[in-house]
Amino acid sequence: MNLRLTPLDRRRLDAFCRNRRGFWSLWIFLALFLVTLGAELVANDRPILVRYDGATYFPLARDYPEVTFGGDFLTYADYRDPYLVAKIAEKGWALWPPIPFDYRAINYDPMVKHPSPPSRSNWLGTDDQGRDVLARLIYGLRLSICFGLALTLVSTVVGVAAGAVQGYFGGKVDLVFQRFLEIWGGLPELLILIIIASIIKPGFWTLLLVLVLFSWTNLVGVVRAEFLRARNFDYVRAARTLGMSDARIMARHVLPNAMVATVTFMPFILNSSIVSLTALDFLGLGLPPGSASLGDLLRQGKENLQAPWLGLTGFLVVATLLSLLVFVGEAVRDAFDPRKTS
Repeated sequence: MNLRLTPLDRRRLDAFCRNRRGFWSLWIFLALFLVTLGAELVANDRPILVRYDGATYFPLARDYPEVTFGGDFLTYADYRDPYLVAKIAEKGWALWPPIPFDYRAINYDPMVKHPSPPSRSNWLGTDDQGRDVLARLIYGLRLSICFGLALTLVSTVVGVAAGAVQGYFGGKVDLVFQRFLEIWGGLPELLILIIIASIIKPGFWTLLLVLVLFSWTNLVGVVRAEFLRARNFDYVRAARTLGMSDARIMARHVLPNAMVATVTFMPFILNSSIVSLTALDFLGLGLPPGSASLGDLLRQGKENLQAPWLGLTGFLVVATLLSLLVFVGEAVRDAFDPRKTS
């Protein structure tokens, strides 16, 4: 499949690449995202591969009983148990991830008091429950980025559709939509989240649904303005005169103009989506307890002031992630600015 770019698209791409800060921020963000997508291969309390007695085992994909590796019990193997480690070493070997902890694994070293400072076994220390901070950070980044992308995608689709209908038809449709948005925008989002959290157990999809209810309005005004401006253009009138349906006119002739503003705003919407999840987790209104999240790491830092590495790690990671997205958003905005691509 050949991807052919128009001269305008090439100018926009060149303008984006010339913004070195945004260009490198995008690559750094993608690299972080790719690393977190393979979090199980980077941080896990199970080996990636075990070779024992001439057979090959994949603990990441399947649970094996302890007797498989010469143990005494039929329960699932604990690969960090020194007894089982010695058994595997007798007749084979194990390939471990760089970080031998996942986001739930606890460091049971009796000589370590939790939260513990950075060490050789825990590169960024442990939290107050003995869990590895770096492992929770990697899994938390993946969760936050995936949640932000999902929330951005769904809210963008809903917001663009609502703004398109409102701007294209105008009149009473536009008036009713505007009054509805004014009422909807005045609802107390935090209070509604507190009520929902007290009724049902919050989770990934529950939070996504609730936040979509409030975030879809971000793009309505921009898309509405584009459709109001373009609906009376000559080519739109000609298409309507030729009998083309309203849905087809909106999708083929007007929507491409509105997508310029939409694409420009999307990095900033992703930024605010990640901030929303982080803030809810920090307040205890987000994901279930024990979930790996950036907000939980920040809350750990607030509750354990004697362990400054927790708060500093959470702050630096959140600040870096949001700064990368802001730099990417600025580069995209400049790339679509006609004054800088002409």
